[in-house]
Amino acid sequence: MAEPSARLELLDNDGARTLAGGRSENLKLIEQRFGVHIGQRGNVFLISGEPSKVALAEKLLGGLTELIQRKYPLGLEDVEQASKVLLSDANADLKDIFLDTVYVTNRNRPVTPKGFNQKAYIDAIRKHDIVFGIGPAGTGKTYLAMAMAVAALVERRVKRIVLCRPAVEAGEKLGFLPGDLAEKVSPYLRPLYDALHDLMDMDRAQDLIERGTVEVAPLAFMRGRTLNDAFVILDEAQNTTTEQMKMFLTRLGFGSKAVITGDRTQVDLPSGKASGMMDALQILKDVEGIRFCEFTDKDVVRHPLVQEVVRAYDAAQARRETDQAAKRAEQG
Repeated sequence: MAEPSARLELLDNDGARTLAGGRSENLKLIEQRFGVHIGQRGNVFLISGEPSKVALAEKLLGGLTELIQRKYPLGLEDVEQASKVLLSDANADLKDIFLDTVYVTNRNRPVTPKGFNQKAYIDAIRKHDIVFGIGPAGTGKTYLAMAMAVAALVERRVKRIVLCRPAVEAGEKLGFLPGDLAEKVSPYLRPLYDALHDLMDMDRAQDLIERGTVEVAPLAFMRGRTLNDAFVILDEAQNTTTEQMKMFLTRLGFGSKAVITGDRTQVDLPSGKASGMMDALQILKDVEGIRFCEFTDKDVVRHPLVQEVVRAYDAAQARRETDQAAKRAEQG
């Protein structure tokens, strides 16, 4: 092994254990991402490898140490995302991103952005009344919007939260599902309930739903309404039609915010039917006061393999489109 070319010493052993992670999982991840070797002796960390990589790994360890000193509950997911941040911008300050607390859950876990695009998204929601969050699964676009909504309700900046999704059939027909209308659409709304229950105590969430302070409903239930003093989230917006998107956006009343989230690669509309979200990107791009935030596979905050899955599917789609274009050119 090469001689250590950087040395980081922490003031206490508890901080060192948190930085290293259980069974040194954090250090192993950093070694993998930066191509360095990190040795630990108590509260001292020794980094060796190519000078440029060592410098970046040293900056990462230093930044993570600052987060720990600020009582940030560092986990493997945070180390992964912080690594991505510094690999894209070596001058980034991790504190500016990871310490921007949106909401603290009932389990005392802070909800914070995990990268540049998530930070920009949070700032956009704070400043604008209509924000689109567009990107692949696992980028936190819906969860962060939910956290912002719950925070706004708790701080009395809005009087209610409205969460909705289009009930689009993806492989199954609604008519064949058992139960009444509420039971038929329940599977489409389940992810919104799950996110809500993750953010607040289940009993409290249920009480807010029963009182109508939090409403979870199919998009069709929004027709003809005006939503004042509300934080409204439209999830899976890629599955709206142009007419549904217009209907939703024109429900917004005074004192309200709307966040629209969707994934352009997951459209389940019938063939030939245009996505309302994709149309909105073009129709509303020059409207002042509306902000579009784009996420990429680099923003995926789930298991590292999820990012690889997203990339593989995107590459396959790109190949299919190239092949189709080549066939059309041959036929033409």
